[in-house]
Amino acid sequence: MMNSFRNYIPRHQLENILSSLPFTSYSMVRLILLIIIFLASLLVVFKAPTYHLWLLAIMVTEYSVIFIAITILLLLTGWWAGKYQIAGTLIGIAALYFFTWPIISAYRIGKSLPADMAKALDMCGSLPNESLIKRSPFTLSNLFKGADVQPYKTFTYANCQDTNLTLDYYAAPTKGKRPCVVVIHGGSWSSGDSKQLPELNTYLARAGYQVASINYRLAPRWKSPAPVQDVAEALNYLHRHADELKIDTSQFVLLGRSAGAQVALLAAYTLPNRGIKAVIDFYGPADMVWGYSVPASKLVMDSRRVMANYLGGYYPQVPHNYAASSPIAFVNRQSVPALIIHGGNDVLVAYEHSSRLDNKLQQNAIPHYWLRLPWATHGFDYHLNGPGGQLSTYAVHRFLQAVVN
Repeated sequence: MMNSFRNYIPRHQLENILSSLPFTSYSMVRLILLIIIFLASLLVVFKAPTYHLWLLAIMVTEYSVIFIAITILLLLTGWWAGKYQIAGTLIGIAALYFFTWPIISAYRIGKSLPADMAKALDMCGSLPNESLIKRSPFTLSNLFKGADVQPYKTFTYANCQDTNLTLDYYAAPTKGKRPCVVVIHGGSWSSGDSKQLPELNTYLARAGYQVASINYRLAPRWKSPAPVQDVAEALNYLHRHADELKIDTSQFVLLGRSAGAQVALLAAYTLPNRGIKAVIDFYGPADMVWGYSVPASKLVMDSRRVMANYLGGYYPQVPHNYAASSPIAFVNRQSVPALIIHGGNDVLVAYEHSSRLDNKLQQNAIPHYWLRLPWATHGFDYHLNGPGGQLSTYAVHRFLQAVVN
């Protein structure tokens, strides 16, 4: 076979062809890898079209340093790549730009965040000296750090038929009574538990706040307002055990994520005389009626079915349930201060929910701050030290300083 090739191709030409094959092959592989990396980088600026790409979007935006390192490695190892060198390099540079955008944006937001929050929350009274917060709004070095989880104790706070409701308690290292942050997990009202994202609980406990991360009754077995009733029961339990748990019962702050943020907002606006001083909303649905009219893509989540399971039916069947479960409907001039945190690329809970809540709070002159993260998607705070995680952690700490003693 080789002899037949030699009859048609001179020996020196054949050697040149064979010697170039490994480089051509690598050049093609490099180009393909850079195209894949580039497509992933687009999740920084475009909303994820499917559920699994949404999960990838969290990684791309909050663990962007990993993708930056991979891209740089491919760029540096391609100087001999031959035929596709220029095309691959240009695509890699474009990907590198998108991967760095969350970091650049976080740096810019972080520079003005202390002053912006002080201005927005000045109605809450004088803010303590910012130096009391050891964590800066955003630093590059924190991108490479992990986050600790401290031990916690689990207590049963209520018994409902055959369901025991528990909370995980993260104690602050303090001798006196301290304000308490009640954390309400996400999970479409039908899943999730108090163990979600414990890193922030640990951070807040070490900053001097008692933290109670609660479980609540889940859909579809339990409907709204069962979770809000469970928040009330948890507050009752914390009131009864305030001495042993070292809780200042006049200073509770509710913090919820996603579905848990809807529960936290509704509880904050409808539970009277519970010592609730403020509420923190991580990407929560604030307007259930409007939210039904603009559902998420079914390739990501069937949001109408999720809402129907929680509210006892679809909107045309039980419109009153949607209205009664919309936190925005209960905002008035006596409402507690709020911190809103939402990513512009959220594909599960529309960004418009936070815009509507922001407008309603403004109309009622309620002190609040809305932390906007243009690149972030739903669940961005999975990484406490990512660009969004750093900013949101700082904002939560600064907000707590403003609303509780």
